[in-house]
Amino acid sequence: MIEEQQKRPRRARGAFAVGAELAPGYRVLDHLSRARDLDVYDVWSEGRECSCIAKVLRPDRLDDEHVRRHLTHEGRLLLQLSHPHIVRAYELIEKPHPVLVLETLSGATLSWLLHDLRERGRRMPAQDIVYLGLHLSSALGYLHRHNFLHLDVKPSNVVAERTLAKLIDLSVGRPPGPLRGHIGSYPYMSPEQLRCEEASEATDVWGLAMVLYEAAAGDRPFRRNGRRAYPQLKERAAPLRAVRRLPAPLAGIIEAGLEPVQHDRPKLTEIIATLNTLG
Repeated sequence: MIEEQQKRPRRARGAFAVGAELAPGYRVLDHLSRARDLDVYDVWSEGRECSCIAKVLRPDRLDDEHVRRHLTHEGRLLLQLSHPHIVRAYELIEKPHPVLVLETLSGATLSWLLHDLRERGRRMPAQDIVYLGLHLSSALGYLHRHNFLHLDVKPSNVVAERTLAKLIDLSVGRPPGPLRGHIGSYPYMSPEQLRCEEASEATDVWGLAMVLYEAAAGDRPFRRNGRRAYPQLKERAAPLRAVRRLPAPLAGIIEAGLEPVQHDRPKLTEIIATLNTLG
């Protein structure tokens, strides 16, 4: 396939042409997406004889030390981790520019799946929400035992593959402690993230609860009305059972995860115990 593409070179939407060598041993199959700082490519690994995902800096970010540090940090962390509900890293190439090579996940993001359900007037079955919660709780608990917070748990950072939910994108994560600036994605940020206060394991519990609430209700619990409006600082989420019939323990544990005060949120062990009784 690579050889055929090299005979007919065409330009991918990113900086590298299809068939070009992105890094030693990796040739571009396609450009998958472009974010503010990174390009993501589908690449062919000559050493593994399979396709992989490669995250690289955008051409206009090559001299941005902050972006370089984030990608390198994510790669070094992922290479230390091994968990069935966290995306695997294969290799981190640091010079001349960082390239993070990851496993290819063939499933869809949770955000896409929830959008598809909304388009069809349906909602995720309660049992699927339970298993989603168990998988993500397992992944987050593993990260926390390694003294690391994800800080950006949201549907687009969850991929469903072969009945497994996998957490991706650890680029903004860090150990517990004070936050210097806004870290995460605004619609899913906890009150402490928006106030740039101390982040703890409870901060990821908030992110988990936001994802499970959206999966259950079909919409986020907080909707911004204006660019600088953050309703989660002033409002409480509407009771889940007011918008969806769910087992009371499931609705209760999700709502508890959205308590404004960190210490009032349940521990991951409590969430897992509750979900296990429903699973």
